[in-house]
Amino acid sequence: MQPTHANTSTAEATLPRSRQLRLDLLQAFEAAARHLSFTRAGTELALSQPAISRQIQQLEASLGTPLFERRHRALVLTEAGRVMQRAVDDSLERLRDAAARVRGSAAPSQVAITCTPGFASFWLIPRLPRFTAAFPAVDVRISASLAIVDLERSDVDFAVRFVPIEQGRGPRLFEEEVQPMCAPSLLRDRSRPLRSPADLVEQTLLTIDMTGAPLTVDWEPWFQLMGLRDVRMAHTMRFTHYTEAVAAAVAGQGVVIGRLPLLADLVRRKQLVAPFRTPAASRRGYFLTPAPRAARNPHALDFMRWLQSEAEQAQAGADPATTPRR
Repeated sequence: MQPTHANTSTAEATLPRSRQLRLDLLQAFEAAARHLSFTRAGTELALSQPAISRQIQQLEASLGTPLFERRHRALVLTEAGRVMQRAVDDSLERLRDAAARVRGSAAPSQVAITCTPGFASFWLIPRLPRFTAAFPAVDVRISASLAIVDLERSDVDFAVRFVPIEQGRGPRLFEEEVQPMCAPSLLRDRSRPLRSPADLVEQTLLTIDMTGAPLTVDWEPWFQLMGLRDVRMAHTMRFTHYTEAVAAAVAGQGVVIGRLPLLADLVRRKQLVAPFRTPAASRRGYFLTPAPRAARNPHALDFMRWLQSEAEQAQAGADPATTPRR
C-alpha cells in the first residue's frame, strides 16, 4: 500500500529537527542549483557565500547525501541533487499557480508566460527592461520550465514553445541554428588546439542528460552538416538543464553545442566563441502560442507584439557569432 501525502508529512514531522527539511535551506538550494554558484545564489538571497555554503551543508547533512560536486571553479549537481532540484522546482511551480488563483481578480495588471529555462535566461530576461520601461504598470510573471503547460487550464497567457518547425503553432519568433561553442580561454589552450572539428576528440563534451535520448542528440544537426560520425570526446559532463551546460562552457569546462540566437549576447560579450563558424539549422524554432485567456488580457497582447518586435530587430542586426575572430 502506497503511503499517502498525510502519512509522508507525519513521518517528516516525527524526524529529529536536524533531519527535517527547512524552507530556508530549500530556498538556498534552489538558487544554488539554478545558478550553479554559491556566490550568485548569495547575491540573489542577500546572503554571503559562506552562509549559502553552510545552508547547503546543513541540507546535505539532513538528507544524508551530497547534492553538489565541488569542482575547481565549478559546481555540478549530483544525481541526488538533480532529483531534489526537480522536486523543488515542481513544488515552487505549484505554489506559484496556487498563489495566482488565490489572488484572482484582485491581482495587479500582469502578463504570465511559460517558456524554456534557456529562452528565459539567455534571450528574454536581458531584454525585459525594455518592456518594463514601455509598460511600467504591468507585472510580468515568467514560468521557466521544460514542462508542457496545458494552456486551456493554466494561469498563463501564452507560451513560447520550442518545437520542430513543422509542429509550431502561432507566430514564429525565430528558427534555431547550432554550432560548437566554448570559452575564449579554451580556444587559447595550445595543448588542445581547436582548429578543425576533428580536434573535438580531445575536448570535454558538455551535454544534456535526457532519458532515452542519445548522448549527443543536441549535436546531431551539426554533426550531420560536417559529415561526422561516431564522434567521441575525451570526457563528458552531463547536466539536467541547458543553462547548466552553458554555465560550464563559460567557465572553461568544455565545449557545448551553442544555440543561436539564444547565446548571441554571450558571444557578443566574448564570454563564448564559436571555433569553426559553421552553424547548422536544427529545424527547430520558437513559437508564440497564446492561451484562450490571452484575448481577454490586453497586456498579454502588448507583450506578444513586443516579443515579435524584439525578435525582428534581433534578426535584422548582424549575428555576432558569424563575425570573424581577430
